[in-house]
Amino acid sequence: MGIGGSDMYRQQILDHYKSPRNYGELEEPTFTHVGENPMCGDTIEMDVVLDEDEETIERVAFRGEGCAISQASASMLSQELVGMTIEELEAMDRDDVIDMLGVDISPMRVKCAVLAEKVAQDGAEIYFEGLDVDRTTTED
Repeated sequence: MGIGGSDMYRQQILDHYKSPRNYGELEEPTFTHVGENPMCGDTIEMDVVLDEDEETIERVAFRGEGCAISQASASMLSQELVGMTIEELEAMDRDDVIDMLGVDISPMRVKCAVLAEKVAQDGAEIYFEGLDVDRTTTED
């Protein structure tokens, strides 16, 4: 699978992969965005609901297909994002996601791990800036 680390974290990744949290769709999301990692075939589509002031994330759901790392990362991130501000989301980087996963990620798997983060960040940017972008890829 291309990951190293303690058995506990590997088990956590497998648990999130087999039983993803917040998997599905939200009715009337504030924004929805999709992204893909062409190298691995991962796809993530994420729905986000913001609070009334549009500063804090209230709910998140995702759906997609792909490797255990991409799907577990999306599941874990969907839990982490609830209560986070848009500013905090924008400040996240790949190290935050890798720390969240708790395992060493091989260079080939980093794009799998950060796909959900990129989808959420790009979705927010597209929403707030009114951009006309239909899809994120890890190749951008």
